Amino acid sequence: MRSKILLHISFVGTAYCGWQKQKNKVTVQEKLTHAAEALFGYPCDITGCSRTDSGVHANMFCATVTKKKESILDTTVPLEKIPRALNNFLPEDISVISASCVEESFHPRYDVAFKEYEYLIFDRPERDPFSASRVWHLPRGFDAEAIENMDRAAKAFVGEYDFSAFMAQGSKIEDATRTVMYASCEKRGDTVVFRVAADGFLYNMVRIMAGTLVDVGEGRISPDDIIGIIKSRDRKKAGRTAPADGLYLNKVSYDLSK
Repeated sequence: MRSKILLHISFVGTAYCGWQKQKNKVTVQEKLTHAAEALFGYPCDITGCSRTDSGVHANMFCATVTKKKESILDTTVPLEKIPRALNNFLPEDISVISASCVEESFHPRYDVAFKEYEYLIFDRPERDPFSASRVWHLPRGFDAEAIENMDRAAKAFVGEYDFSAFMAQGSKIEDATRTVMYASCEKRGDTVVFRVAADGFLYNMVRIMAGTLVDVGEGRISPDDIIGIIKSRDRKKAGRTAPADGLYLNKVSYDLSK
C-alpha cells in the first residue's frame, strides 16, 4: 500500500505537554512518531489537526502519517490492521481508533471545516477520584437558573466576531476573527458540559470562554454582557482562564471538496 494515511486518535493529555513535539518535553506527537517508526520501519512525519495545550484531552484528534520528507506511506501492513498495530507501541493513554487513506494533497489542519470542543465542569461538593485531572472540579454547584444563564451566555458567542477578548494575552495572532457555529451549556448529572464549534480557535479561547461562563453562573458577569465583552476586544473584560483539565477536542470535521 502506498498512500497518505489519516489516523483518528483519542488521548488523555494529563501526562503530556500538549500535542506538538517540544525539546526535552513529552508530547503526544512524539509518542506517535516513535510508534510509527517502530511499526513501519523507517522515520515518519506525523502532522496533527491542532495544537492542544498541556493537559488537554482529545476524544477525536486527527493526524496524517507519511514517510519522512515524502507525501505518502509505503507499507505492507493492511489498512484495517494499522490502528491495533500502532497501539502495540503506544502507552495506554493514547489510542489510534481508525485509519483511512486520503489524497496526497490532504492536510489535517488546513482542510478542517470546523472543530468542536467540550469543556467539563464537575460541580458536586465531593470530588470524584475517577475524573481527577479530567474535569474542572467546582464544589459550590450550579442551580437551574445558573445553567440557564450560562447557556444563554454561551449562545451569545455564536457568529463571526473578533474574539481578541477571548485570546490569551501575549498571543502573536494578528487576525482574531473566528466564526462560531454553535455553542451551548447544559447539566448532565453532576457535570456541566460546555460545547462549542468554530472554524478555528485562538490560543486559550475555549478555556477563557469556559471561565467566563463560570463567572456568569456565579453571578459575576451577566449573560447580557457577552456581546459587549466580545466587541471590547479586551481580554481583561472577559472571565478567568479555566484549567486545561476539563478541555476535550471532541470532533473534527473536514472539507473534502478542497
